[in-house]
Amino acid sequence: MLRGLEIRDMLIIDRLELAFQPGLNVLTGETGAGKSILLDALGFVLGWRGRAELVRSGAAQGEVVAWFDLPPGHAARGVLQEAGLPEGDELILRRVNTSDGRKTAWVNDRRASGDVLRALSEVLVELHGQHDDRGLLNPRAHRQMLDLFAGVDAAAVRSAWGRLGAARKRLAEAEAALAAVRDEEDFLRHAVQELDRLDPQAGEEAVLDSRRRSMQAAERIRDDVARAHAALGLDGAEALMGDALRWMEGAADRAEGALEGAIAALNRAFIELGEAQQGVETCLEALDFDPRELEDLEERLFAIRALARKHSVLPDDLAGFAATLRDRLAALDGGERRIGELRAEVGAAEAAYASEATALSQLRHAAAARLDAAMAAELAPLKMERAVFTTQVTGAEPGPDGQDAVAFVVATNPGAPAGPLNRIASGGELSRFLLALKVSLSREGQGVTMIFDEIDRGVGGATADAVGRRLRALAQGAQVLVVTHSPQVAALGQHHWRVEKRVEQGTTFSTVVPLGVEERVDEIARMISGDVITDAARDAARALLDTPAPA
Repeated sequence: MLRGLEIRDMLIIDRLELAFQPGLNVLTGETGAGKSILLDALGFVLGWRGRAELVRSGAAQGEVVAWFDLPPGHAARGVLQEAGLPEGDELILRRVNTSDGRKTAWVNDRRASGDVLRALSEVLVELHGQHDDRGLLNPRAHRQMLDLFAGVDAAAVRSAWGRLGAARKRLAEAEAALAAVRDEEDFLRHAVQELDRLDPQAGEEAVLDSRRRSMQAAERIRDDVARAHAALGLDGAEALMGDALRWMEGAADRAEGALEGAIAALNRAFIELGEAQQGVETCLEALDFDPRELEDLEERLFAIRALARKHSVLPDDLAGFAATLRDRLAALDGGERRIGELRAEVGAAEAAYASEATALSQLRHAAAARLDAAMAAELAPLKMERAVFTTQVTGAEPGPDGQDAVAFVVATNPGAPAGPLNRIASGGELSRFLLALKVSLSREGQGVTMIFDEIDRGVGGATADAVGRRLRALAQGAQVLVVTHSPQVAALGQHHWRVEKRVEQGTTFSTVVPLGVEERVDEIARMISGDVITDAARDAARALLDTPAPA
């Protein structure tokens, strides 16, 4: 519920503070007094798009503050939570507009965007008027309104639609993947066959390359090592050293010990020579290989490298690449079976959605008949008993909210063609249609402030009285604000404000004055008689207010 509104330096308002009450609040005043300015200011703080120039001439900035009561469970609490804003039993909105056009907003003393303000406004305030395209005249909202009237929840349909969408997505992805694989089936089969035949292993290319280098090096040095082995053997150093040793041992007895050192050294040399020979022999064994082995090794190494270049991968990645191709080939071979399974899933999801959507359609058709009956009952007291209101529920493209399109259409006279509310009804008729529709759709506990901007335009007498009584009934347990020029409507208000203009030092200002009992009599008398308030007008006003004359 809107508890208060404070306006500073906006249009022709310098400073104004209003405290609203539950029930039916009426605002009256002469044409041009500034009643629409109040709605402009409220729309500004709620983030609605309106006038571009709002700051009062000569002021640096304009400011509007609105505060609301938020009972537990109010929908605005969810908006605050989603936006990460503090919540409590009171909601304070503040928005500033500088003279250069910059706008800044706060929600509960925290900076907020215009989008957040508009999201809050959707659950805080409803504006109804002849030129309102945000409320009952908006055909895109008619289905939601009918659902609210019916008390139905489309959650089951939305859930079924979500499951259907997910199943269709999985099928489409599988079909696309299968089509892509089919386009490269010949390549896959040839490539997998080629890779399987070679069977490259991770790290194999490095091992083969190292072995090849060793073999190539062995080829170059083996002849030298073999010659070294011959030079150290029986045909070389070993024979010569053996001859020298025999000759020295034969002469040792006659040398009187002079050859003992040389003989000992030569014996040691034989030991070293033996170790050298063993090392050379070991090396020769290591260098010994079959030339055909080198040819085979090089052939495999070059095949691995060629296949890696062909597929633009590293040699070590060939094994993983082969596994990937096998998986794609397996997907191709098992694709038709998987596609069949997914098509069955889509069929089941479509059947489930159709069942939920059909049940929702039946509820909507039944609710449409009840709403039409409720509208007929409301239109009769509003002197529109010949008008026909119809809730059309027609088939539409299936979607998350079902397979129905809903439109409110009217025919103002029997036999006249039916059409949308805002195209068929005249100004006064439209006002009464909107009021009857709002009364029919209204549900207790919404926690929304309803504002009616001159919805009684074009009606008077008993019809205006019927409009007022319906507005008062609508305000039971709720809050309704009405801008009106009708004395019958104003008289039924539970709280009454008069909007008036004053001129100070050549500057026009607008203000709002709360009215007491006698002040209400004079204001309603002015609405009846015009500028000159007569005693007869006052008597008529008291009759409307059911207020006795003062003694």
